[in-house]
Amino acid sequence: MKLLEEKIIQDGRVLNDNVLKVDSFLNHQIDPQLMLEIGKEFAKRFAAEGVTKIVTIESSGIAPATMAGLYMKVPVIFARKRKSLTLNEDLLIAPIHSFTKNETNEVSISKKFLKSNDRVFIIDDFLANGEAALGLAELVKQAGAEVVGIGIVIEKSFQPGAQKLLAQGYRVESLAQIASLENGKVTFLNEQEVVKVS
Repeated sequence: MKLLEEKIIQDGRVLNDNVLKVDSFLNHQIDPQLMLEIGKEFAKRFAAEGVTKIVTIESSGIAPATMAGLYMKVPVIFARKRKSLTLNEDLLIAPIHSFTKNETNEVSISKKFLKSNDRVFIIDDFLANGEAALGLAELVKQAGAEVVGIGIVIEKSFQPGAQKLLAQGYRVESLAQIASLENGKVTFLNEQEVVKVS
């Protein structure tokens, strides 16, 4: 998605060979117009899948998932990372390890929001090692529902996440695929084009 790649070039910051900081438009401050376009693109790519629910994880997946839900006209469910006084029974629970934070969280979704006849589209902001997407897919499986695809805003293609998901038979659609972050430069997979990000 050209618009997203341009935003990464313009506002992203390479912190090291593994970490791209996009907190100015995706996972701290949010660019609503960009999220709207991301939602529209996901809706277009998965239009034929009969999606009935979108599942994401708090908090960075919520904005793109909500915009996709708006276009697809389906509810969005976000897995909670922290226990809540109001969300404490009849839960689907799975452990998810965060590459960026180097911590494992038990995430949960209330069973009342996912049913066995649901066709679920999973959305996440980043794909690195695939742990978040696999954990969300596990929650969907626990409900007896079907994962029809996984939408990723930014995929770090030099890490094994996409291959893990594809190996398990999931359809993966990533809007920006990064081949490398070496030497402070973003190289996109689709063009193998090197662009300096300061």
